[in-house]
Amino acid sequence: MKEVTCPHCEQVFEMDAAGYADIAKQIKDSEFSKELESRLKDAQEKYIIEIELAKAKVAEKKSKEAADKDKEIEKLKGELDSAEYKSKLEINDAISPLKEELSDLKNKISSAEKEMALREKTLAESHLIELKSKQQIIDLKDDEISRIKDMKSKMSVKEIGEKLELWCENQFNLLRASAFPNSYFAKDNESIKDADETKGTKGDYIFREEDSNGVEFVSIMFEMKDKMDETKGETNKSHLAKLDKDRKKKNCEYAVLVSMLEMDNELYNSGIVDMCIHGYEKMYVVRPHYFIPLLSLIRNEARKSLDIRNELAIIKSQNIDIENFQNDILDFRDKFGKNYVSSMTNLQKAIDQIDATIKKLESVKKSLTTSGNQLRLANDKAQGLTIKKLTSKNPTMKALFDELNSKNDEK
Repeated sequence: MKEVTCPHCEQVFEMDAAGYADIAKQIKDSEFSKELESRLKDAQEKYIIEIELAKAKVAEKKSKEAADKDKEIEKLKGELDSAEYKSKLEINDAISPLKEELSDLKNKISSAEKEMALREKTLAESHLIELKSKQQIIDLKDDEISRIKDMKSKMSVKEIGEKLELWCENQFNLLRASAFPNSYFAKDNESIKDADETKGTKGDYIFREEDSNGVEFVSIMFEMKDKMDETKGETNKSHLAKLDKDRKKKNCEYAVLVSMLEMDNELYNSGIVDMCIHGYEKMYVVRPHYFIPLLSLIRNEARKSLDIRNELAIIKSQNIDIENFQNDILDFRDKFGKNYVSSMTNLQKAIDQIDATIKKLESVKKSLTTSGNQLRLANDKAQGLTIKKLTSKNPTMKALFDELNSKNDEK
């Protein structure tokens, strides 16, 4: 009998050899079955892996073969495309000159057609423009004649004796509030006579306008001249000298002659006429319907120049201190220069006078020195003078002195 301990409950019990052998066999059979099952499982897994590897190799081989076939196909396609491209190039090289010649011919034909069409269009437009311009000129003249006739008829019908200047005044008053609110426009009622005139003259209307500071920036003398169809005589040029004189008397910068004279003169019918060609600066001749446009033009240009002058005045006022400083420096420099020149002149005169005095004193000194030398020599000669020397070459005087000496000795 053998004692066997249960591995689970640790209970000890006795077992004979047959039972023990049977249990041992069961254990061995169970372990063998487990081992066999494990090995079968491993073998199956290995077989599956080998199958998968074989499949992968076959697939890879097929893929490589397919890739090689694709490369071969692509190569063949490339060779085919290259052959076709080469063939096309050869064909293009052969037909290219022909295409260029054909294109040049088409371009020449197209340009010739365009040039022809352009010429036709240009000629048609030029003729049309000439016709339109002539018609426009005719229409403008007709409109102007109609306006003038209408204006004259209204002037005659509206009020007997009504003048062109009144019509111009009414035109101005219609726009005074909107366009000229700060302007002065009135009749010139004061006649002024110059010294060489027997009676005074005046214009018809004066226009003036000032800025916000009360500085006048524009002034215009207006003269209105009307002429009815049945009257003859006066010309526009005949009024220019008087208009120029009147504007100077009233200190007006501009002068305007609003005239209905010389209605058949194309120069005055064309618009605003500048009279500077006749020697009158800032003087204009216009038809009545240009009265307001010219007035607005002169006023607006004068206002622009006023703005520019104001800006220059501001800039100048900002620089006034610098200018005064510069002027003071320049004035000091000029005065100092003048004083310096005057002082140097007087100093040079004194030096010249001193030099002249020194020269005179040296001359006097030289004369005195010469006189002293001469006196010394004369004194030396006088000291050495004896009767013997005086009578040495004069026998007569020697005889007289000898006789005188002998008489003295006898005494």
